[in-house]
Amino acid sequence: MDALILGGTRYMGTHLARKLIADGHDVTIATRGNVVDSFGESVRRIIIDRNDAESLYNAFKGKHYDVTIDNLAYSSNDVKILLNALSTEKYIMTSTASVYAQNFHMNMKEAEIDSLKTTLKWCNNSDYEYDEVKRQAEAALFQAYLNQIACAVRFSFIFGKDDYTKRLFYYVESIFEERAMYIDNISERLSFIESTEAGQFLTHVATTPVIGAINASSIGTISLEEIIVYAEKRIGKKAILCERGEAAPLNGCPGFSLDTSLAEQSGFRFMDINEWVYPLIDFWMSELKG
Repeated sequence: MDALILGGTRYMGTHLARKLIADGHDVTIATRGNVVDSFGESVRRIIIDRNDAESLYNAFKGKHYDVTIDNLAYSSNDVKILLNALSTEKYIMTSTASVYAQNFHMNMKEAEIDSLKTTLKWCNNSDYEYDEVKRQAEAALFQAYLNQIACAVRFSFIFGKDDYTKRLFYYVESIFEERAMYIDNISERLSFIESTEAGQFLTHVATTPVIGAINASSIGTISLEEIIVYAEKRIGKKAILCERGEAAPLNGCPGFSLDTSLAEQSGFRFMDINEWVYPLIDFWMSELKG
């Protein structure tokens, strides 16, 4: 299989690329060329400007891919300029649980946000809030490109050793450094997925007939309180929680989880959230202690 990855040099994109390479597929990575990857001669590389239609047309002229995994589509215009320039049998867009943000709750199902019924607005990343531009990206894909075999993977929060956002790491580091935090949702049950598994799931979607919107998340939920209590015990310090503390990165997020029945029916089995969250905290602790 000839696979194209947009955004394959960090985080889940690197895990996706490694898995595809290990499984014997031909992989091309399309990026701005600003990050040096570790794939050596295992991949082909194309330099693109993701936001420039002419750059994409020139890069993909005369090429065809069996599958394209796009980790860089944030808006409807992003989808349009790429798919107008690209020939691919199957297109996979990494979407987000944030598309449900107007009504977060437990066990959210894909049908709750029907991208075929969303009023399509051609927009850029900065035109609306993140949840809306991602809904518009999905609407563009499924409404304007009806003949394109496509899938939108709605990930819960993605964390891992290579998490450049450091949103979950923030809580562990703050306890270690005795930095005051303000947390407004400490008891809410939240849904996460580990970055390596996110890459593995994208590989699964790329190599199976999965189409349409599909949720991806670890099994179960966890609260920030549980994470903090565990980190306190392992570090040997108490978290400093007060209203005058620094606002924590996941503030404002209500409790939610994703129903992953469709993913499981397609043959993928997610890890339990407890299998990797606590070992990840242990890893961060060892890094902090040097």
